[in-house]
Amino acid sequence: MPDVYSPTTAPNPKSSWIRVPSEALEKVRCGVKVIEVLLSFVAFILEEMVHSCISCSTLYFFEFVSCSSFLFTLLLLVLLYTSLRGRVGISCWPQLDFVYTAVIAGLFLVSSIVFASSNSDTTIEKSAATFGFLASSAFLLDLGLFVKTLGFPFQKDGKPTPGNGGAAPGNGGTPETAKLNEAD
Repeated sequence: MPDVYSPTTAPNPKSSWIRVPSEALEKVRCGVKVIEVLLSFVAFILEEMVHSCISCSTLYFFEFVSCSSFLFTLLLLVLLYTSLRGRVGISCWPQLDFVYTAVIAGLFLVSSIVFASSNSDTTIEKSAATFGFLASSAFLLDLGLFVKTLGFPFQKDGKPTPGNGGAAPGNGGTPETAKLNEAD
């Protein structure tokens, strides 16, 4: 009799709070995002240790970019790797991630160039600018990995076009069926 009343549905496994890798971010890109957060944080801390400045506007611009990139990249990392992503109500995560990473890469590169060119040449300022360039390169690497793995996010299907084995773009989407080297 116990077999007659067996459960009819499979038990729902408890979902974990942190998912590695997630649907939106694989392990390699997660590692790059963690490096982006750390490099941005170190650049911000080094910039905060500067006591006097020749051109304070460039220092403040670098401070704004490094602090913003640290905080927002950390927030993006938390949202992409936790169950909070489903509660935010955003459905275009790949586009958001791509545009955010591209904008921060550009801003970090510009602010690092400007800050490196107009500072007092102290060791702390040079170190902060160096970490700014390192963070910029991490953001650019993240962009490259994004395009390599997911394709350009604003294409129709979001996937990279096949380079071999897929249908050629000019033949209407149907693969060729004729055999090569076939005897008549």
